[in-house]
Amino acid sequence: MQFFVVYITEAHALDGRAPMNRPGSPLVQEPMTWVERNKVATRCVAAMEIEHLPTLIDDMDDRVGQAYQGHPDRLYLVGKDGKIAFAGDRGPFGFRPQDLSSAIIKELAKQAP
Repeated sequence: MQFFVVYITEAHALDGRAPMNRPGSPLVQEPMTWVERNKVATRCVAAMEIEHLPTLIDDMDDRVGQAYQGHPDRLYLVGKDGKIAFAGDRGPFGFRPQDLSSAIIKELAKQAP
């Protein structure tokens, strides 16, 4: 099993519709280039202390974020067959790791001999 973070459009950019101003939160403008997005993603991953998870970065056309409706965050499980086995609700209220955990157990049970 492999886990990835997919960094898409910045959910809390200072120049966005829902800026984040909590103490300790990174303050960033919406990146305008992929290099800027990469830098912001690196900062956010470090701030959330999830550097151990491989991070993929969406292109500036936001194709992945739009296809998976990932803004601001969402959990997905892709089965061994390449099909979506679980699609969590949109975050932040639909961001429920316990639901993903249950889906993983169910998916692994399908593969057991």
